[in-house]
Amino acid sequence: MSAARSTSNHAPEPTAPEPAVPATTAATATDGSEIVAPQPGAPRPRRRGTATDLAQVAVFAALIAALGLPGALYLGGTAVPITFQTLGVMLAGAILGARKGFLSVLLFLALVAAGLPLLSGGRGGLSVFVGPSVGYLAGWLVGVVVIGWLTARLLPRYRVPAALGATALGGIVAVYLIGVPVFAAITGTPLDVAFVGSLVFLPGDLAKVVVTVLVAKGVHRAWPGLIAPRSWPWRRDAAVSSGA
Repeated sequence: MSAARSTSNHAPEPTAPEPAVPATTAATATDGSEIVAPQPGAPRPRRRGTATDLAQVAVFAALIAALGLPGALYLGGTAVPITFQTLGVMLAGAILGARKGFLSVLLFLALVAAGLPLLSGGRGGLSVFVGPSVGYLAGWLVGVVVIGWLTARLLPRYRVPAALGATALGGIVAVYLIGVPVFAAITGTPLDVAFVGSLVFLPGDLAKVVVTVLVAKGVHRAWPGLIAPRSWPWRRDAAVSSGA
């Protein structure tokens, strides 16, 4: 009797709970091993993002090429044509940002260098890169980065006046600062004369700036996240110093 009473007075020792195992979706491979799928809330693999980036780069390189189909227009006896392809460069920077925009322009120029007649007027090949317009082509690479860098700091609001200034700074000022001196050096034209001659491009380029900003504003409203918003360097420094 006492042994039974003694046994009933002892409570069972508590056992440690087993660690929770996150729910996963499993499948069976052909060899019988279990394949565990990623969690629904897990971050997406980088491969998908990379494929999307490459697709966007290719699309805008194709857009720049397509804008050369209307042909080239030479005004005032200049050796550099008026072309719609500058609009494609501006759009690449304002919609894709600095990195992807730069890659799209670089891809387009690489195809031109390979011999494809993608420049306005059906021009292509390495001879283009020793001609009078090579400075403007190099200016595209700088201009698209400037536009993309500034656009990232204007988002998510992307106010039209500031966007017009940013696009003009990259799509006109940066391109002209490289294109005009190189044109003058190759053709032997005095720099001031070359600068005055380049003003023939200005009205059309200003119109392209307006079109770019209006299109980019609509795109960023419909598909936010194409460009990750960035803060201005001085604001970042101020935040760091205030935190210290």
